Amino acid sequence: MTEPVAWAAGRLRFLRRPFHEYRLTDRVALSQLPLFVTTLLTAFLMWAFFPGTLDNPLFLAFLISQMAIMVLCYVVPWDRLPYTSFLVVPLLDFVSIALGREGGQESLTGISLLAVFPVIWLCASGYYPRLALWVSFLGPLAIIWVPLFIRGSVSGPSLAKSLLLPVMMLGIGVSVSVLTLSMMRQQRILEEKDEQLQAGLRSTKQQEALLNSVLDTVHLGVLAVDADGHDILMNRKQRANHELARPRDIEDPNESQLLVFAADRTTLVPVEDRPVRRAVLGETFTDYLVWLGTGKEQRAITTSARAMKDADGQFAGSVIVFGDVTDLVNALAAKDEFVSSVSHEFRTPLTSILGYVEILLEDEPAEDQLEALTIIRRNSERLLTLVSDLLAARNGQLIVTPHAVDVAELVRASVSAAKPKADAARVVLKADVPARLDAHVDGPRISQVLDNLVSNAIKYSPDGGNVVVSLAQEDGHFSCRVSDTGMGMSEEDQAEVFAKFFRTGSVRRTNIPGVGLGLSISKAIVEAHGGTIDVESKLGEGTTFTFRLPV
Repeated sequence: MTEPVAWAAGRLRFLRRPFHEYRLTDRVALSQLPLFVTTLLTAFLMWAFFPGTLDNPLFLAFLISQMAIMVLCYVVPWDRLPYTSFLVVPLLDFVSIALGREGGQESLTGISLLAVFPVIWLCASGYYPRLALWVSFLGPLAIIWVPLFIRGSVSGPSLAKSLLLPVMMLGIGVSVSVLTLSMMRQQRILEEKDEQLQAGLRSTKQQEALLNSVLDTVHLGVLAVDADGHDILMNRKQRANHELARPRDIEDPNESQLLVFAADRTTLVPVEDRPVRRAVLGETFTDYLVWLGTGKEQRAITTSARAMKDADGQFAGSVIVFGDVTDLVNALAAKDEFVSSVSHEFRTPLTSILGYVEILLEDEPAEDQLEALTIIRRNSERLLTLVSDLLAARNGQLIVTPHAVDVAELVRASVSAAKPKADAARVVLKADVPARLDAHVDGPRISQVLDNLVSNAIKYSPDGGNVVVSLAQEDGHFSCRVSDTGMGMSEEDQAEVFAKFFRTGSVRRTNIPGVGLGLSISKAIVEAHGGTIDVESKLGEGTTFTFRLPV
């Protein structure tokens, strides 16, 4: 690129910048530049067509003054002077143009129209708008009238015929002022909006930094994906989870290559069943368990996903949360193993005890011995049943053998058996049952449910009260309701009451015995019959358990 072309290209790049971004000296020079360039063109026209005019001292003064004013634009340190001091330049332009008009008017008409440049400059500056309009009229008027007064050729017609130019300049000044004020108002509005946007951006960045800090602090993996499955957010813990699931020989694996295993810890989960894929498809799920990684580093991860919606309610992505529950899973497995081992250890001596009790009972013992042996057998059988139920609950199944049973008789028998315990606890125990209600159920198992519910109702009424056991048939089902006026429980406790080994906080603070298995086993028995069991309770006012079974 040649040097002149390079210079021109550099100036073009310079002029592409927004005007307000230049330093004040450059802005003053750029504002003067149109008049200066026009002056040079005027001088060229004079040289080409009216060379004699260049000898006119007034025209020469015009050219020299314009050059001097252009030099002043660069030489004067405008940024050190009062800010509006640069407006003296267009005022000097009026004087310079007046000299040019007087010196070159006979050769080239219309030189006075150069006054449009300082008029535009003054009105476009936005400073002193009323004064700028007065100067826009009086400046051009002075360019024409002052020479008339100096020459002494003042007359009404001469003064009147020269009014058109000042009026035109005033009109131009008004138009420029209106446009400038409108642009300034728009600029202020834009600046205010820009400041609001900048403040919003700063706030957003602060919130983003806070969110990232919080997400990197929590001990949960958090992953957000868009509707196409691309990651848009991943915290520190999730990056560690991803690294755990990454095969060591693949630097950047896709979803199908990650080591994600099912509950058996060896079977790879199909791609369509993996948490992230399910979330991308818009599914919502909670506590979906998978295993990540292999070998000793393998971890149990519970995953939950919630879909994100845009303003139109369309699917926009999902947030998936990954929680490490390896210790909990191992603890539950150890607990189940412990229960199984203890239950097996109990079963052998209990079976032996029952065998010897049966031998003693066959020998027709004395009356006082018979009662003791009967109590031993009943409680041993009950303990053996409990051990069997523990094993069954641990294996996730409970076997029932339905047959025709009078459920009303089962209720009366359970209430009768619990009567002594109720009397000792100062509890009024009543049964509200029909004379007969036949159903196809496992009698001993249903008796076990009744005994558990009635026993609990009495046990958790430590200060006395009322317990009512009612039975009714409706729509091919029968429902049994056990209500008490005892301690009651909170809504949080009601949500967990059927969990194995669960006991409410208020019960744990008392001396009421129990291990928290009765309701869990009762629920398993009812559900094995195809029925349901639920609870209604209010803290301090009592509890009602209701189970429903098909007849």
